[in-house]
Amino acid sequence: MGAEREGRLSGRRAVVTGAASGIGRAIAARYAEEGARLVTLDLDADAPSDGEAVAGHLSVDVTDAAGVAGAIGDAVGLLGGLDVVVNNAGIPMTGTVRDLGEEDWHRAIDTDLTSVFLVSRAAWPHLEAAGGGAIVNTASIAGMVGTAGQAAYATAKAGVVMLTKCMALDGAATGVRVNAVSPGFVATPMLERWLQGQDDPSAARAGVVAMHPLGRLGEPADIADAFVYLASDEARWVTGTILTVDGGFGAGAH
Repeated sequence: MGAEREGRLSGRRAVVTGAASGIGRAIAARYAEEGARLVTLDLDADAPSDGEAVAGHLSVDVTDAAGVAGAIGDAVGLLGGLDVVVNNAGIPMTGTVRDLGEEDWHRAIDTDLTSVFLVSRAAWPHLEAAGGGAIVNTASIAGMVGTAGQAAYATAKAGVVMLTKCMALDGAATGVRVNAVSPGFVATPMLERWLQGQDDPSAARAGVVAMHPLGRLGEPADIADAFVYLASDEARWVTGTILTVDGGFGAGAH
């Protein structure tokens, strides 16, 4: 009988934000499958269930600097250190500059962009103390290709793209790699809520599917696999990269 395969993230200590559902939950599950121990963070108090791989689940508002600092400190205590940070927490926000209220604008920027800064800042000393590590952020094709009616969300995700590149340069000297995954439209509860809010949800769904040349929406597992790669030794010479996983959405006109 052959030896059991060692996981690609065996021994890694990871924090995953926005882990209660959708892409974040899939990332947490894949990290557990690949041998990581993790602490999950989400505003939702319900924890992913991955047995002993999940050392703890912390309910935290990722837009609150003090709360984030405390949660990262608690996570490090539970894990005994930190090797990987996944900044996945986010919210949708639909609206043009003409009709968006200031409160909605700030909520989108704070949740989708500022949270990446806050979590990464709190985690950075712990990654350096471990001799380096990986930060992987959730960007979006909406942050790389202009999207009508998505002024706040697309701007926040474009900010994630640039913040990823800047952090990659800042972290290179101490071995902190920083990359992002840029998904297309993925079948998650967040997308479903957005679709149901449209005037004709069925037509909206068909229109979204048609944007992807591969002919379907993404699945959370499609995105989670990319997060495994970027946190693993297979990506040891990869930093500052935006890995697009979008079914061909961003390839060009179609």
